Amino acid sequence: MRAWSLLAVIIASTVTADLLQSHEMKRHGEIQDFRPSGLRRVLSALAGKRNLILAVVCMAISFFAFMALVQVADLSFAVPASAGSLVIETVLARLLLKEHVDSRRWIGAALVAGGVWCLSL
Repeated sequence: MRAWSLLAVIIASTVTADLLQSHEMKRHGEIQDFRPSGLRRVLSALAGKRNLILAVVCMAISFFAFMALVQVADLSFAVPASAGSLVIETVLARLLLKEHVDSRRWIGAALVAGGVWCLSL
């Protein structure tokens, strides 16, 4: 039961981090200046973005929950099961971020969902 709880934390924090990061990067826009001074300017602007800071915190939570998961469950369970975040991210990318999700990605998400379901048996 503890493994499934940790897996839920991993998936929730990974999905949250990826959504926050994607949202903020789309708001910032494309980087045009790749000179050192331009990159410093971009990094300093992005360092103060609340969504990116929250995304980093969520990624840290996901990382430490994954480390706890591999202590209580086999790696052969932990890695494939944590890929379940891809399924949720695909749905939320379509619904929240209004991204176009092609049929290949839907099929891939369905295959991952099937694999996670097989692990749960």
